Amino acid sequence: MKFNLPYGKTGLMVDLSDDLEIDIVEPRWINPVEEGASAIANALQKPIGCKPLKELFKPSDKVAIIFSDITRATPYKIILPPLLAELKDIQKNNIRFFCSNGTHRLATKEELTSILGKYFVENYTIIQNDVRNSGSFEYVGTTTSGNRIALNKEILKNDLIILTGFIEPHFFAGFSGGGKALVPGMASIETIKYNHSIAHLSQKDVTWGITTGNPIWEEIMEATDFVSGLFLLNITLNKSKLITNVFAGDVRSAHKAGCQFAKDSAMAPVNKLYDIVITSNSGFPLDLNIYQTVKGMCAAGQIVKKGGTIIIASECWDGIPGNSDYETILKSVKNVSELKKFIQDNESSLNDTWQIYFQALIQQKADIYLYSHKLDDSLIRSALLNPVNDIKSLINKLVNKYGPQTSICVLPDGPLTIPYFSNR
Repeated sequence: MKFNLPYGKTGLMVDLSDDLEIDIVEPRWINPVEEGASAIANALQKPIGCKPLKELFKPSDKVAIIFSDITRATPYKIILPPLLAELKDIQKNNIRFFCSNGTHRLATKEELTSILGKYFVENYTIIQNDVRNSGSFEYVGTTTSGNRIALNKEILKNDLIILTGFIEPHFFAGFSGGGKALVPGMASIETIKYNHSIAHLSQKDVTWGITTGNPIWEEIMEATDFVSGLFLLNITLNKSKLITNVFAGDVRSAHKAGCQFAKDSAMAPVNKLYDIVITSNSGFPLDLNIYQTVKGMCAAGQIVKKGGTIIIASECWDGIPGNSDYETILKSVKNVSELKKFIQDNESSLNDTWQIYFQALIQQKADIYLYSHKLDDSLIRSALLNPVNDIKSLINKLVNKYGPQTSICVLPDGPLTIPYFSNR
């Protein structure tokens, strides 16, 4: 049996023995819209829950367009031309672009060019959210749970703030898109850490596909209520990263409609748990580092048996990444069993504990092997993962371990699928 895993920009062909019984679980295929730019324009002119975009601003207004960083596959070269056409009455110098880095590293000029295109990088002001610059944030309100929301000061100077991005399953926020462009995207480190705290992460509704009742998501949306002039422009993508739908308008209403659309295609029931789950991190750009690869691990973790094995193919051209708190945490312990206690003891002084929290949960349940031709085996081991250079040989060894009735599942698209166990 042969199947192709999304891996980097090229994919990875995996060839396994024909006598193995393998289930392949994928998101339901959704045909792309016929013309992406036209679909964007139509959504802006007929938004959900509010007036058309053209009626929401004056020519003298200042406009912010928040865009996703390099870790997301949002096709801005399709999205931006029709969006700027709707904003043509605004002076160019009154439109600025904001990169919603959250706690991620700042994008390079080359990366910004690959995201937005050369024209926008050379002709518009671009501001990146930098959590290291504590003076660049302003308090806007306190949530019900007590989180003091502080956002990038420059964002708050605008009359119209357009939140862009795409909606996909998210392992602890339920779904991406929506208010995530603001929190964590344009928020201070204190705001992000409170929202992503272990106290929140450990609650039962903090998982794939759940927004209502999810304390992380509920707080993100509560934070958007503190900011005026918001307008949402989100899309959904199929596994070929082609636009399948557009959701524009009121942040809550448009995002809710987009989540339902994404959920209908991404939710995938299985009737058993598996000894082995083979997956990816959905290829470029999401598989840029091990930090992001935790998302694919979490997807596989939904349906792997306790004591089972997860094999994930992720290019990780950006490493762990280096010089991050995530790397510091991994290298501060000797083994997986020490991880959870370490982040609980040091949560107040470290960032990225949320990613470690889920990595630790999965590794307490299953062994994880990482295939990456970009990383040395020693670096993979330093991330407390097992390197694998030949997936077929590893599968053969694992079949000997688990026995002739070894159950195997392939999740080719990783976190684009929400697999869940259903015994109905």
